[in-house]
Amino acid sequence: MDISVKDLLDINECDAKDIFNHVVYPWDVLIKIKDFLLSYSLTLPKDFERIEEFVWVGKGTTIEKTALIKGPAIIGHNCEIRHASYIRENVIIGNNVVVGNSTEIKNAILFNKVHVPHYNYIGDSILGYKAHLGAGVILSNFKSDGGLIKVKTDSQVIETGLRKLGAIIGDYAEIGCNSVLNPGTIVGRNSIVYPLSSVRGILQENSILKGSGNVVTKH
Repeated sequence: MDISVKDLLDINECDAKDIFNHVVYPWDVLIKIKDFLLSYSLTLPKDFERIEEFVWVGKGTTIEKTALIKGPAIIGHNCEIRHASYIRENVIIGNNVVVGNSTEIKNAILFNKVHVPHYNYIGDSILGYKAHLGAGVILSNFKSDGGLIKVKTDSQVIETGLRKLGAIIGDYAEIGCNSVLNPGTIVGRNSIVYPLSSVRGILQENSILKGSGNVVTKH
């Protein structure tokens, strides 16, 4: 499977799609989010409201009183930011997104219609259109030895140059409850990860990971 942006993500389902210009691998945008977000905020339409110094929210979005948002952050239209969610720095959230109870997000991009509704950790990651995380899913973004994260394909080892990299999750992917995606994991489009899985490396598009390395083709 190719792991370029075009093979994992429909950038037309991200209003901030210009961040992907001249980028081959999706994780290369992670170091660009802060600067891009601040410049992109100057171009937002009038139906966005600045609710904090560096936090902009689109029309129709609801934010519960117990949510905490630390900018810079842009949250799109018609989103639900639910009880006790924590959005902390350098986050771009698309339209019709659900960020749920006790979910924490930092330095990440969530495309339109992503659902991360219960007890999720999303650090240094990108979630494609309609990606969904079950309750308790963790996108681990830091190796225990603190080393730089590599992405291993069948034919090569790609040096990302990043000490922090969570997961790149393709469009329509489903991650089952209480799964952990190890640093640098890539999940292809339309794939499913069964609950309680530990995922490492690359899961091909249109695949089902049933646990213990058992992968079958999704029909």
